[in-house]
Amino acid sequence: MTAAALDLIHAVFAKTAIGQQEIQSRSFGLGPLPRRLLVLVDGKRSGQELAVFAAGQDVEAVLTQLMEIGCIEAQAPIEAVPAPRTAAAGQSVPGGDTGLAGLPAAETRSPKDVEMARNFMTNTTNTVFGMNLRLSTVEAIFGCQTTEDLRRVYPLWVETMSSSAIGAKRLPDFREKLFKVL
Repeated sequence: MTAAALDLIHAVFAKTAIGQQEIQSRSFGLGPLPRRLLVLVDGKRSGQELAVFAAGQDVEAVLTQLMEIGCIEAQAPIEAVPAPRTAAAGQSVPGGDTGLAGLPAAETRSPKDVEMARNFMTNTTNTVFGMNLRLSTVEAIFGCQTTEDLRRVYPLWVETMSSSAIGAKRLPDFREKLFKVL
């Protein structure tokens, strides 16, 4: 199936034999972003999930490139978005309802708000995990230029913060502060 006939954001991708060989040999001379996405393709992640690792970049163009050279193939589209998970009163669920729907429209946020949100997400990640221990998350946040970009990276930030006992405990407070500028 060609990239043009696919919904690249909702398709799930897997490496082909050529893709496996490319990881070993680097014969195509892929740039850093296409190579990173090729490494991350695992037959489970959708284009939308891979986009988190390419914040601020055109992930569809990169996926199309990888498909055209035969490194990846679409396995299946995501059939439906799962219902948000719920938790007991006062508890949050990582990966569940993100709460982003209740925020003001992204276009109403100023460049200063974007900068403040980006800095807050980076600083909280570095505070909980130590400087640059979650480099992929910090890089994804740093690559964001718009509120929409930051909102796409937000689930990765929540997942990262939830992976630590301290981060999970402080996440509701962090989320409240972040939502003032996100």
